[in-house]
Amino acid sequence: MFRNLVTALIEKERIRTTLPKAKELRSKVEKTITLGKRGTLHARRLAFRNVTDKAALQKLFGPIAEKYANRNGGYTRIIKIGNRRGDDAPMAFIELVEGEVVKGKDKKAAPAKAAAPKKKAAASKAADKDKKESAPKAKKAAPKAKPADEEKKDSE
Repeated sequence: MFRNLVTALIEKERIRTTLPKAKELRSKVEKTITLGKRGTLHARRLAFRNVTDKAALQKLFGPIAEKYANRNGGYTRIIKIGNRRGDDAPMAFIELVEGEVVKGKDKKAAPAKAAAPKKKAAASKAADKDKKESAPKAKKAAPKAKPADEEKKDSE
């Protein structure tokens, strides 16, 4: 049963199963991906014990091994999705994590988090600049008060 689940997860990169199966499957998939990263013939034969399809095995030793080359474990993620309708069994998605790790974070997630404060800072600087520019313009646009002597001459 787990051989089929490992094969399906490698082929599709995301499957839906019960939570206990997903938790058990995690260790088997992580060990298999580690074998894929080794790339030796012996590792390929050991991985073929868990992967039933040759195309999935080639994907494991090709794109998946390259994707996780700089990552030391943590290749899968389990997402709980609620209970199954018929028997109320807890269900979950188990999926392969995307990207490489940079100091404990995904590369794809790191620039997005770092870019958000810069955008906010740039936006606040632009807003402050607009306020500063608009304030002097408002003062310049206001008419200067005439001296009292000129006002009397105008009224006559």
